Amino acid sequence: MASVDDLLRDLRAEVDRILPPGVDVTDLDFEAHELVLTTRRPAAFADGALIRRLARSLHKRIIIRPDPSALSDQAAAEARIREIVPAEAGLAGLAWEPAVGEVTLEAVRPGLAIGAQGGTLDRIRAATGWNPRVVRAAPVPSRTVLDVRAYLRKVAGERRAFLRRVGRRMHRSPAEGEKWVRLTALGAWREVGRSCAMLGTQDSRVLVDCGVKFDEGDSATPLLGLPEVQPLASLDAVVVTHGHLDHCGLVPLLYRLGYDGPVYCTAPTRDLMALLCMDSIQVAEARGARKPYDAEDVRRAVARTIPLDWGETTDIAPDLRLTFHDAGHILGSSVAHFQVGEGLCNVAFTGDIKYERSWLFNAATNKFPRLDALVTESTYGGRDDHQPGRQAAYEATRDIVRRTAGRGGKTVFPVFAVGRSQEVMLVLEDLMRSGEVPRMPVHLDGMIGEATAIHAAYPEYLNSRLRDRILKEGDDPLRCDVFHRVDSPADREAVLDDPQPCIVLATSGMLTGGPVLEYMRAWGPDARNTVCFVGFNAEGSLGRKLQRGWREMPVQEAGGHQTVRVAMDVETIDGFSGHCDRRQLMNYIQNMEPRPELVLCGHGEAGRCVELADTVTRKFGIEARALKVGETVRLR
Repeated sequence: MASVDDLLRDLRAEVDRILPPGVDVTDLDFEAHELVLTTRRPAAFADGALIRRLARSLHKRIIIRPDPSALSDQAAAEARIREIVPAEAGLAGLAWEPAVGEVTLEAVRPGLAIGAQGGTLDRIRAATGWNPRVVRAAPVPSRTVLDVRAYLRKVAGERRAFLRRVGRRMHRSPAEGEKWVRLTALGAWREVGRSCAMLGTQDSRVLVDCGVKFDEGDSATPLLGLPEVQPLASLDAVVVTHGHLDHCGLVPLLYRLGYDGPVYCTAPTRDLMALLCMDSIQVAEARGARKPYDAEDVRRAVARTIPLDWGETTDIAPDLRLTFHDAGHILGSSVAHFQVGEGLCNVAFTGDIKYERSWLFNAATNKFPRLDALVTESTYGGRDDHQPGRQAAYEATRDIVRRTAGRGGKTVFPVFAVGRSQEVMLVLEDLMRSGEVPRMPVHLDGMIGEATAIHAAYPEYLNSRLRDRILKEGDDPLRCDVFHRVDSPADREAVLDDPQPCIVLATSGMLTGGPVLEYMRAWGPDARNTVCFVGFNAEGSLGRKLQRGWREMPVQEAGGHQTVRVAMDVETIDGFSGHCDRRQLMNYIQNMEPRPELVLCGHGEAGRCVELADTVTRKFGIEARALKVGETVRLR
């Protein structure tokens, strides 16, 4: 059985055979899924032809890294870069990573900084020796995005060593004997929250999502102590479908418990995960509750994250390849498609999906090269779970806001910071721009402003219409001047004291905490006001109780509790949901290419999971099951 060193030795021999005389390689090693070649002559690879030839021959993704001796002085290199990059690209700044020989260009128009077929970057490599990367300079600075980028530059050397370790583990020789594929249900099966599953083979073990559950009285964590999962240090990877806490909120805990491997997700998912996990620490500290992890664990998760673009197929273990596809749920949300072995099994995890074009995103992808098993959410999979479309939601928003403002009241939208907030913002901007509702301030409290800034940093993950409006027309509706960030208690007091009609979007969406409770306490007793729910409210949450007719709200006061009478209107607009309803889930499976042989229904209350599985079997003749937490099913 060949070792990784044997494989690298063979690859080195093939590289030496292909390279022309005088082009040397001073180092060759795996960094995760990439084969990194270090050379004193990076200019020889500048036009890309030699890299393409190596990739075809070696069947590896090739990265060229300059030897330190090949790097120009930073001041001289910056001068040359500014000469080469067209002024129209809007070069906003340069960030240097000497440990890996990279320079990051922040540009207002990244495409112009890259150039046709990467021509501008090739010129930079040839002229300076530095390996250029281009990122978008966000029009609205995001503290999270800036902090993540700065931290990754700070730990570039440490990260390089980590990626080498991952690469060597990934390229170990596969085991001999019978091949098999199993899935173990660890969380969010016949329930919502603590999403987690383990995909295992004879060679590899991967966690898909690792989230927290917020329902009082229920276990908050997945079943990470099962023998199939332990020890965590032996896991090959963690794959995160999207940046909501019920899917990513316990990823940092894994590092505290002994895991030290990679996390795969999209770049916006990485940033949203960092934002929400850091916030969850602050919330726990404010409540005096026990924290499952600290800020250092979050930073470690960020440093271990390997971001992937949609459609980019990547080896993540000896017998596993991963491809992310658009899930249509929130920014960067992905359907995770795994190819196991050479055609042994193909399985897709939807995470949370929306099979409908929304104001923010395109519809979820359901076309794959091959597919044997599908793991799907069932949040609204019950027989009676039918939601109105986006147009109905638009009209309902217009009517509620207009009616509330007409009686001098204020409209409060309890929202999740990511996804629904931005959809509601787009609708409100359109309603005010068209004059269908009076123009009034829209206050964004909680993490909504920061989450919106992250959206601005990644317009390529928005739907094509909105992306063109932002990038080609220079019109970003999320930056409309009606929106005002509430960034301090003093800002909040000013909003609460203002007698004029206004709109507030505030977290949390289920009224389980957050600044929205301050607005509910102050404005709840006034019948002129309205609270309007636009997202899912879990069983047991205060939001669900108000939807069912409760009109009392417990609030904490210094030294005890009090009860606030809720006299304001309580409205629900279902059409904003980022989840599929029953009809969309069935259409997603019906239109899927190819049709899977097995469908596993999770991420839904027990009755909904069972009802969806039963209907899929009856209507499509596909074996469908609603697993319970702790169950294992063999896929191959």
